[in-house]
Amino acid sequence: MILHRAGSRPSQRANPNYFTGDVWQDPIISAEAPARLHALSVHFAPGARTAWHTHPLGQTLHVTQGAGLICMRGAAPQPIRAGDTVWIPADAEHWHGAAPDTAMTHIAMQEMQDGSAATWLEQVSDADYDGEG
Repeated sequence: MILHRAGSRPSQRANPNYFTGDVWQDPIISAEAPARLHALSVHFAPGARTAWHTHPLGQTLHVTQGAGLICMRGAAPQPIRAGDTVWIPADAEHWHGAAPDTAMTHIAMQEMQDGSAATWLEQVSDADYDGEG
């Protein structure tokens, strides 16, 4: 058993290669093999968002605070808010982040495959974020 005490692991600023805006991540779990679960609490400032990306085994998002957007490639952004849970299928290109004027926090849960939980693609343009792309 591994017990991670609250406050024992520092928050980390998200990698700017994969995010736009002010984004912080707090680790929840990165389970040891043979388990594959990787989960983070991700805090997005208003307008902040991920880059386009995929997950080899899919992803579940559970919004815990605020309001945001999620978008699948080729579709319009959809609003998400506290209490919503979203399942993104394996290898589906998507992005997610805060609404333009509201911060958002979600728990991101995905499984690792061959040591990777995500494949990162290009940054989300302002036009895509605004639903005009």
